Amino acid sequence: MRRLEDFRLHLGNHELVPIVIGGMGVDISTAGLALEGARLGGIGHISDAMVQTVSDRRFHTRFVSNKAKLYKYNAANSDKSAVIFDLGQLAEATHNHIGKTMEAKRGDGLIFINCMEKLTMNGPRETLRVRLRSALDAGIDGITLSAGLHLNSFALMEDHPRFRDAKLGIIVSSLRAFQLFLRKTARLGRLPDFVVVEGPLAGGHLGFGMDWADYDLITITTEIHRYLVAEQLNIPIIAAGGIFTGSDAVTYLESGCAAVQVATRFTVTRECGLPDNLKQEYFSAAKNDIEVNLISPTGYPMRMLKGSPAIGAGNRPNCEAYGYLLDGSGNCAYITSYNREVAAHPDAKKVSVPDKTCLCTHMRNFTCWTCGQNTYRLKDTSHRLSDGSYQLLTAEHVFRDYQFSTEHNIALPD
Repeated sequence: MRRLEDFRLHLGNHELVPIVIGGMGVDISTAGLALEGARLGGIGHISDAMVQTVSDRRFHTRFVSNKAKLYKYNAANSDKSAVIFDLGQLAEATHNHIGKTMEAKRGDGLIFINCMEKLTMNGPRETLRVRLRSALDAGIDGITLSAGLHLNSFALMEDHPRFRDAKLGIIVSSLRAFQLFLRKTARLGRLPDFVVVEGPLAGGHLGFGMDWADYDLITITTEIHRYLVAEQLNIPIIAAGGIFTGSDAVTYLESGCAAVQVATRFTVTRECGLPDNLKQEYFSAAKNDIEVNLISPTGYPMRMLKGSPAIGAGNRPNCEAYGYLLDGSGNCAYITSYNREVAAHPDAKKVSVPDKTCLCTHMRNFTCWTCGQNTYRLKDTSHRLSDGSYQLLTAEHVFRDYQFSTEHNIALPD
């Protein structure tokens, strides 16, 4: 039986182990986790989700507190249109996060950043432009465009000196979405260097409706592969979502994919940014503890653990400090839902908001427990200790297991 080690991902002049560690935000895919992926010869992702918060954590900057002080006067106002991100500070935070990560990189692999279009930040075009260009300025090896169609994202970078040097790709969940992206960017004469095809079993936000279970990753990757062959387009496909063993990965590479993107099994590694007590929640999760719901203000379905404190929470919107999901008019679906509940319960000291969540606050506090569909299988990847907890893994152990395992075997840690 073939192993993942028997294949290589070719991106330009780079020959890589075909393992990509997904970019889980907010700082769940830490710089340390991404650096391990690169050191071992694959690709590691960091995320620019709430990058000012990440900069404050990593480098003791004060972007969030200073922004909160600046707009403190607006905290009780449901109109958040005045809450604007300082683009210079956004660029500085991006430089901090990426620049220091790239300085620490060792090995033959690459570091990419995951960039979500749905982080509209009360200035969708302007803030996305700064995030993309600042990432290139800071020396990132590649950018993965996610959470949106990104029809104009290449155009925001086209005059940057690294536009044709850095590796640029997009996450899609259908052939149609990929075709739309290719048609929109055709005038630039620059194809994406890769496409991540994310299936319905992935963690966090999904590129499907609540009918996600009607789709499967192998069908979508096969359809996109046939299209690329017919159009004579040499764009590597990276399969993502629900790939739990090295043997799973080999199935996709034998069907025409060039690599796999994986994340769930890395959530319980020491390098992952989740608090250790939360890693134990992931280890102990049962299959029926996992749900797909519509509480994200982005409008996308989102997979998470049912015990997530974000579900039903009713905290006051903290857009003055965060505000990453404010649209171009200063609106967010959570604000609308929160105000509805406050109006319906005028005497309540605290309200519950069942249909949406304040995603910024809960992602920042690690209280929105997003997860992949196979999270319930994590308990089979480690040892249960005498106190009932599970032994944390290392990123190298998980990476090597994907790389060398056969027959769907999972290597337990020493």
